Order: sequence, then structure tokens, then C-alpha cells
Amino acid sequence: MATDLQTATDLQTSSEPSVTALLNGIINDAQELMKQQMALFKQEIKEDVHKTVQAATAIAAGAGIALIGAVLFSLMLVYLIQWLAPAMALWLCYLIVGAVLAAVGGALIYAGKRKFASFNPLPDQSVQAVKETVQWITKPK
Repeated sequence: MATDLQTATDLQTSSEPSVTALLNGIINDAQELMKQQMALFKQEIKEDVHKTVQAATAIAAGAGIALIGAVLFSLMLVYLIQWLAPAMALWLCYLIVGAVLAAVGGALIYAGKRKFASFNPLPDQSVQAVKETVQWITKPK
């Protein structure tokens, strides 16, 4: 009986962690990693939204300026051309002014579109890291 008591005591004093404790540690680490990756993902989304707002503002400003410019300059320039070249038909003066203003507005819109194309609105690195973590959790090697 003393031997049974000694064996039971030896089992309780083992310093190695149990399988349950190891699994809990792995799960806690995986949860913490997911939390950190989600925080990174949110931060990257926030930065990309800021860039998107800047690009949209540039496009809107370009379109607004082009419209205001078209209204103000077209009337003035049409009559200036008519005054400089009285033999030219009024409709031809409108055509010249309209084409120039359309080109300027198009250039501003093109610049805004290039700003949009300069970045990817989805954070590729965070998405890839989250995919790897989910794959690791669901299918460990």
C-alpha cells in the first residue's frame, strides 16, 4: 500500500505541462495572433480609405474646376475670338473654346484616376496573413 501511495505522489509532482494546458496555450496564441492581424487589417483599411478620399477629392475638384472654368471662360473667350476674328462664325468660336476646356478637364480627371491606380484598396499583406493563420488553425501540419 505504501508503494501505491508513492506512485500516486510521483504522478502529481510531474513538472511537465498537461496536454490540455498545451492546447489552451496554442489556442490562446492563435486567438491573440488573429486579434493582432485584425487590428493590422483595420489600420490598413483606414489608411486606404484615406487615400481613396484624397483621390476622389482630386477627381471632384478637377471636375468642378473644369465645369466652372467652362462656364466662365467659354463665354468670355468665345466673344474674344469673335472680336479678334470678326469673319469667324460664332459657333466656330464656341467649338474652339469648348474643345480646349474639355481637354483641361479631361487631364484633371485623368490625374485623379492615376492617383486611384497608384494603390490597392485591399491590404494584401494582412489578407494573406489572415488566410495563413486560418489555414494553420484549421489544418495544422
